[in-house]
Amino acid sequence: MSARTESAHTGTTGAEGNGGRSLSTVRMAVAACALTATAAPGPLALYCVLMLVTGSLPVVTAWLTKLVLDDLVAGATAGRLIALGAGLALVTAVVGTVPHGARYLRTEMDRRVGLLAQDRLFTAVGGYVGLARFEDPRFLDRLRLADQAGRSTPSQTVDSMLGSVRAGITVAGFLGSLLLVSPVMTALVLLAGVPMLIAELALSRRRARMFLAVGPAERREIFYSQLLTGVDAAKEVRLFGIGAFLRGRMLDERRVTDAAKRSVDRREALVQTGLGLLAALVSGGGLLWAVGSAHAGTLSVGDITMFVAAVAGVQTALAALAGQIALIHQALLMFDHYMTVTSAGPELPVPATPRALPGLRCGIELRDVWFRYSDDHPWVLRGVDLYLPYGGSLALVGLNGAGKSTLVKLICRFYDPTRGAILWDGVDVRDVDPAELRRRIGAVFQDYMHYDMTAAENIALGDLESLDDHARLRTAATRAGIHGKLAALPSGYGTLLSRLFFTESEKDDPETGVVLSGGQWQRLALARAFLRDRHDLMILDEPSAGLDAEAEAEIHASLRKYRGGRTSLLISHRLGAVRDADSIVVLSDGRVTERGDHAALMASEGEYARLFLLQASGYRAEADQRSAMGGQA
Repeated sequence: MSARTESAHTGTTGAEGNGGRSLSTVRMAVAACALTATAAPGPLALYCVLMLVTGSLPVVTAWLTKLVLDDLVAGATAGRLIALGAGLALVTAVVGTVPHGARYLRTEMDRRVGLLAQDRLFTAVGGYVGLARFEDPRFLDRLRLADQAGRSTPSQTVDSMLGSVRAGITVAGFLGSLLLVSPVMTALVLLAGVPMLIAELALSRRRARMFLAVGPAERREIFYSQLLTGVDAAKEVRLFGIGAFLRGRMLDERRVTDAAKRSVDRREALVQTGLGLLAALVSGGGLLWAVGSAHAGTLSVGDITMFVAAVAGVQTALAALAGQIALIHQALLMFDHYMTVTSAGPELPVPATPRALPGLRCGIELRDVWFRYSDDHPWVLRGVDLYLPYGGSLALVGLNGAGKSTLVKLICRFYDPTRGAILWDGVDVRDVDPAELRRRIGAVFQDYMHYDMTAAENIALGDLESLDDHARLRTAATRAGIHGKLAALPSGYGTLLSRLFFTESEKDDPETGVVLSGGQWQRLALARAFLRDRHDLMILDEPSAGLDAEAEAEIHASLRKYRGGRTSLLISHRLGAVRDADSIVVLSDGRVTERGDHAALMASEGEYARLFLLQASGYRAEADQRSAMGGQA
């Protein structure tokens, strides 16, 4: 078996593979700074200046206060006292006003960085070729943390770095001042700051681990809360009386996350209380020494003021420095999730030089296709050989779990076969650009989407080039049997198909948004697929699952007309809907067990014939019952 046909498919997210290696702290810090500088260069430059200024202000204030007091005691001239007082007043004014400007700049940086980070994050996520990561709970936890981190941690990292610089300037200035008064006290204050720094780093590491650990519980809490508040589950929640049960589970998950957070908070409180007591002992000892020295006449009033301010300032600045370094560490631990997601790259191999994908003229072949989601999972498809000729229609039937929808995922290249190959006019789909392949395919999936957008946008999402082509939108809607309903809406095709959004002026307007029925949404999904009438392959996965009998008959009549001459793959549990397909393939336990047209399969009296007659007997029994009731009347 060739290396190509035995793929290295393992079901890994990729975020734990190539992109998941923890990035160096320095590299992440540089990336966070670069992101902030790119998003908000002007605010960042001004913010840097303000941080440098505010770092020196406490020291300047303390020195001016010392000079004023010493000059007052010494009887200095009025001119000198006025000059010193004016300088002190100016510094006080700057201290009172600069924080407001800094706060505005910090908020503006957050806004700009959050916008750019979100753009880059979802651009990267949009570049993921397949679905494996989105079906991996570990990756979903990482993606949630990456989204949170991208919004704030880059600017928070820069802010904490500048805060560290500011605290460092303050510490250096006060230590220099304190050194002039007492070298011994200078050493004691410095030594007291070391355990503070170590403790803050350890606490930040513990908190970051906690955020990752509670991810699954937080996701489950959100899941239960959405069940309790969402319209989709509202009927069953009330009919079955399960609201209290779901609320209990939601609160249980909340208690789990609260307990984890409480444990970290309790440890932080205990550690920081101990550090505070240590700082108080150093300050108290220093104050007693200063009072004794002043009484002995070795320190002036200004010296005492400077000493007290320096001790308090150094301790405060050291605490701030330790806190800022801890914040940097914690922010970078969170930013690692963002960097991992944005640098992961495609989880399926994309050729550096993709082959051109020809317009379909021969057909699509599945050659000995085997597939499983990972080495730990059972085989979903086992040696499947299929050929869908150009212009032909092929139907896949089988019981739930037979592998029908998985086969569709492989054709769309949401996954790669574990073994074998899928050929498009002889070209392996792994050799072409996945985006180009998907542009050639239209599809209606059984789990189709409801988009909270206008009716026109809901259809146009099938082919964005037609967003302003109202004629094409109406044609697609007409084929799907939904045009009349959409045209009759309050704003026609411009009507919002949701009650989720509204402006203040629209609150009292009952026609602001419209909610469609399940069958109408199904028709809208069909219209979205019909919009791709210029494409090579149409995939219809249970296209009439949400329709009543009359609507189903109308849709299948439209589908038969639409499929004429087009290459189409149809999946349905309702075998009457696929009997006119050119070829019907029966899948069972991931294998092809029967193939042929309807007549041939019925004549063979195999599984297809059994299922078809089983479904038909239900309709005949109902018809016979109605006929008997009519005769009695």
